[in-house]
Amino acid sequence: MSRVLGRFVDPGAIFAGWVGVGMAMTIAVSFLLVIPIEPVFWLLSPLAGVLIGYYANARSDRRAGPWRHILVNGLYAALLTTVTLAALFVGTKAIFFFADDGYRDASQGGPIAGCVSGADCVYQRYLAEDGKAAQFEKAGVTDVASFTAFYWREQLGTTGTVTVLCLAGGVFGAVMYGFARPKAQRPSAPAGAPSA
Repeated sequence: MSRVLGRFVDPGAIFAGWVGVGMAMTIAVSFLLVIPIEPVFWLLSPLAGVLIGYYANARSDRRAGPWRHILVNGLYAALLTTVTLAALFVGTKAIFFFADDGYRDASQGGPIAGCVSGADCVYQRYLAEDGKAAQFEKAGVTDVASFTAFYWREQLGTTGTVTVLCLAGGVFGAVMYGFARPKAQRPSAPAGAPSA
């Protein structure tokens, strides 16, 4: 497998892909779990792609060769980063969706009474927010089943957006590297050879 991959992707880009996996895990844990600020997660996704697309070629020390190699290196590293970001995003959403037992602290009105753990509790939690019931009604959400379909449609839409942004960022980072890359060094003349 690695031999086949090595025909298309430089070893430095393969290493950079794993760096991208670690970066994606750090972003997801930081902004989906520790400090849950989802918009920051969205904003960091394309930036992560740019960074890893550039780094894949810098790590490979790609000074010469066709643009095709530069773009494939950046796209490969961004793809690993993107898959990790998407999987962690959907996984985190699934955990909070299916494990919601209606708990709220006293400042938010205490636990949601009478909800069934999972989708029903999530639905009741949203309905408790001001104006959400009217928004749901406009969107055709009237019960737990329609809410579940609506919720996952929204999450998968966000996942698609993050995927496109991160991959586009990876290609952009590779293009940035291609224009800024150091030039290939010419072989130096042997000692004692006359200069031109």
